[in-house]
Amino acid sequence: MQSNLETVMLKNNFRYIAFLLVFLMLSCAKRGSITGGLKDTLAPVLKYSSPKNMSTNFEGNEIILGFDEYVKLKNLNKQLIISPPMKHEPLILPTTASKVITIKIKDTLQPNTTYSFNFGQSIADNNEGNAINQFKYIFSTGSYIDSLSISGQIKDAYEKNVDNFVSVMLYEVNDTYKDSLIYKQSPRYITNTLDSLRTFKLENLKAGKYLLVALKDKGANNRYNPKDDKIGFLKHYITVPNDTVFELELFKETLPLKAFKPIQASGNRVYLPYEGKQNFKLSKPKIVLKHNNDVLETIVTAFPKKDSLQVWFKPIKADSLAMEISKDNYNKKFTFKIKDQKKDTLNITALQNGVLNFRDKFTLESATPLVKFDKSKIRLVNKDSVAVDFTTEYDEFEQKLYVDFKKEPVDKYNITFFPGALTDFYEKTNDTLAYKLTTKEYADYGNLVLNLRNVKRYPIIVEITNKKGDVVLASAYSEESTKISFDLLQPEAFTVRIIYDDNKNKMYDAGNFLNKTYSEEVFYYQKEVDVRTNWDVDETIDLSVPFNPEVEKKLVDKKKKEDAKKRKAF
Repeated sequence: MQSNLETVMLKNNFRYIAFLLVFLMLSCAKRGSITGGLKDTLAPVLKYSSPKNMSTNFEGNEIILGFDEYVKLKNLNKQLIISPPMKHEPLILPTTASKVITIKIKDTLQPNTTYSFNFGQSIADNNEGNAINQFKYIFSTGSYIDSLSISGQIKDAYEKNVDNFVSVMLYEVNDTYKDSLIYKQSPRYITNTLDSLRTFKLENLKAGKYLLVALKDKGANNRYNPKDDKIGFLKHYITVPNDTVFELELFKETLPLKAFKPIQASGNRVYLPYEGKQNFKLSKPKIVLKHNNDVLETIVTAFPKKDSLQVWFKPIKADSLAMEISKDNYNKKFTFKIKDQKKDTLNITALQNGVLNFRDKFTLESATPLVKFDKSKIRLVNKDSVAVDFTTEYDEFEQKLYVDFKKEPVDKYNITFFPGALTDFYEKTNDTLAYKLTTKEYADYGNLVLNLRNVKRYPIIVEITNKKGDVVLASAYSEESTKISFDLLQPEAFTVRIIYDDNKNKMYDAGNFLNKTYSEEVFYYQKEVDVRTNWDVDETIDLSVPFNPEVEKKLVDKKKKEDAKKRKAF
């Protein structure tokens, strides 16, 4: 009897447990949310096209593309590459989500030509944005599809990183070809590196002889505009078919000098705008300013961060002035009106305040050009009031006065410019100027020694820059040495850039398309060089190993992980 009772109780317990489990499951189901299944990660699929993709003897002016789901067009103006380029862009509809895309051709198509519409990543599904990768629609107005191709890579001649959306072009070299075509006409074939690639492939080419060009085409008009665009090219023509992997180096041409009408800036100064980057510190243009037949005394200086010169003159009562600019074979004359305006006055600004680093010179910047310096009225003493010997150097073009002296660690310096120490172009002198400077410990800085291997030729310019390579922090010039030292650097991760200064003018020189000259060769070291406080870094650099952005990225990522591990362990 007891056994039967235990059996009944056990069954009741099982029922209770089963009921409880069902209740919990229902409760969880009520509290949960519908997920809608797995996320769609598949790109749309082309179901049909009219005419069919890869058609020959194409004669129409409309193309229809049908997909298996609703699609939308993204960044079509950047992503779509039509080769050969069309004079009149086709109309592509609709601009809203649809399963059908229609291409209406507005151009007269060339005979016996293979056309390629490369949509890049512009066709994507409407819901998740999954793009078809490099979708192409190809047809020929002739009896066959051209199938030859060439490939290569793009680099920048000077910058560390390459621009995105670089156009790569082929111009057919025939009886009518001239170098000037790249300024006036679209190429025969074109492709684009888009926003992530540094390599290119030109496809569906016919056999022939071509000029190969790369453009950072800011105007997006398939024509070279030296004022805005970067260009890369091969000096020699190429033939197709060709299995060479080509390399094109982009550079910005140095334009010839072109001056524009002067603009009055004040009662004693005019701006002279110009076109064409020039190194006026090495060679300034000759500028003659006249009032009637009288030549006025002038000083020409830089206008910081602008493509303009500043021409300073003594105040004069006149309605107009004449200016003549000449440099090398360039000559230009202007006549311009002037008004009675407020005149510039002497104003001195110190570029350092407080701490003076060991590698720096104490620098004063003057609002007006300085012409006289009386060293007897300049006093420099240390914290013990002991006089410190110093030298001065004035950069007239930059309007900067440099005061250099031997700096001791953890010291204090007082530098005083007494009245009359500085005299400007307008015979105005300074009031008393007093500045307090301090130095740090040597241990607050780091030292860097670069040991260069496989230098191709001399002289070379060795620069250490910030990570991006756009700010030069220190430089050295070597005509034979392979050991370059940079002492007492402020701690930072540096990029090392080396320029082969083939024309020995101590600066980088860009190439020129019409002259068929390449830019001076530039080498970037693969790794960032990390100089830390109280460190001596000895780095060996093999100049036979080319810079590779992808390798550098891996090295940077690896270093970040190592630093993170060290911080975590600490």
